[in-house]
Amino acid sequence: MKKVAIVTGCAGGIGYATVQKLIENDYFVVGMDVAEYDGVKDRFVDFKKSFRYVRGDLSIAEHREILCKTALEETGRIDALVNVAGVAPSVRADLLEMSEESYDRVMGINTKGTLFLTQTVANVMKENEAVDGIRGYIVNISSMSAYTSSVNRGEYCISKAGVSMITTLFADRLAEYGIMVNEIRPGIIATGMTDTVKEKYDNLIEGGLLPIKRWGMPEDIASAVYALCSGALPYVTGQSVDVDGGFHIQRL
Repeated sequence: MKKVAIVTGCAGGIGYATVQKLIENDYFVVGMDVAEYDGVKDRFVDFKKSFRYVRGDLSIAEHREILCKTALEETGRIDALVNVAGVAPSVRADLLEMSEESYDRVMGINTKGTLFLTQTVANVMKENEAVDGIRGYIVNISSMSAYTSSVNRGEYCISKAGVSMITTLFADRLAEYGIMVNEIRPGIIATGMTDTVKEKYDNLIEGGLLPIKRWGMPEDIASAVYALCSGALPYVTGQSVDVDGGFHIQRL
């Protein structure tokens, strides 16, 4: 019987790479994204019977419930949750000009949606039969922005700092059930979210911003996700893993 994983933000970038990685390693994946399925279905054709798509908005409670219900239809359990879905501000505005509307939108998806989907799935996972003491894995995709100031997208930084605390809280609360909760902090990753700032980061990387002198790829993050969901690290919870080319290293 295949393990079942939920992956949000599955239609592109890190989410899509994560779906692909999990399916390659014998997971059945239920993915959710806001995109119309007809517009993205060609991306999933090779996944055949190992994937199911749910169109939904992470910030809406009803959509989160449908997602979980769909996953449970497969085997009656959810083995892994990967919270990838996230948005950047529609307009990069100085912190002194940031609007409440932008704050509410970013926080509603990145933080509130992640929090309450995790809550819902955790209540399912704790009823799972333990396998080698483990009932489930939860991996949150945060960002180096959780600890790095970007004053022209403050709402994004705040939202990702919130994801870090969500990780800590659920790791603490769910350890007694054998549910491992960890976080990955991507660095500069080549996705649709970074397309608009490609030249800026090309120049920074060339100038030595990163010890590993290249862009990160979605597959770099997906590999780290699988490592945390594979059973290879059964004594690790509440951990933040920096997948950032060494950006976090303080250097002189």
